[in-house]
Amino acid sequence: MQLPFTHEAFFDLLADYNSALWPAAAAMWLASVLVCARLVLSRHPPNRWVSGLLAVHWGWAAVAYHIAFFTRINPAAWLFAAIFLVQSALFLWLGVIRDQLSFTPRRTTWWPIAWTLVAYALIYPAINAVQHDSLLRIPTFGLPCPTTILTGGLLLLASPRSRALAVVPLIWSVIGGSAAVLLGVSADYALPVTGVALAVFVLRKSDRSPSVGVLQLVRSAGR
Repeated sequence: MQLPFTHEAFFDLLADYNSALWPAAAAMWLASVLVCARLVLSRHPPNRWVSGLLAVHWGWAAVAYHIAFFTRINPAAWLFAAIFLVQSALFLWLGVIRDQLSFTPRRTTWWPIAWTLVAYALIYPAINAVQHDSLLRIPTFGLPCPTTILTGGLLLLASPRSRALAVVPLIWSVIGGSAAVLLGVSADYALPVTGVALAVFVLRKSDRSPSVGVLQLVRSAGR
């Protein structure tokens, strides 16, 4: 796959984004930590808060990243922004306005994978800072890839299982996962893992072992 921009142009753009918007990214990270902590500790899961958080994440990535910055180097960013706004609207409509999503922190067969992905998304900026030896020229919190990983983890805790909410994260797990190899962002290698886990979760009708579902998915793909 040939990217329509250079490695240097991409990381220069990240530096511009981080310089301009780091306070908002820091605030979004803190809000995400607080909402996830409340999800773990509260007897009554903050379902609307979780859905609202995810709506903000996808809307922010659409407007503040794709439209305001990424369109400078990639015309496809306009399309990306559109589908991210659709995802934001879905979380707002289904989870906040209609209150149709429930997020349970309690242990299920998906619990370890779900919280591993959530924790990974929260430490995502630190992983990139270590890898690239920089606090500026790196993908940070609130960008599409950590948003996808965080969303995947939280959707593994959600009921009912929503295929509609899984479509855009699955699309970005492929796009972002492919670009990660070309751009050398190894932190984004978690995207294919997120995509496979989410695909198995929404396609299955029971909570049997995720490893069994993944194995069946791989076998089906090989036929």
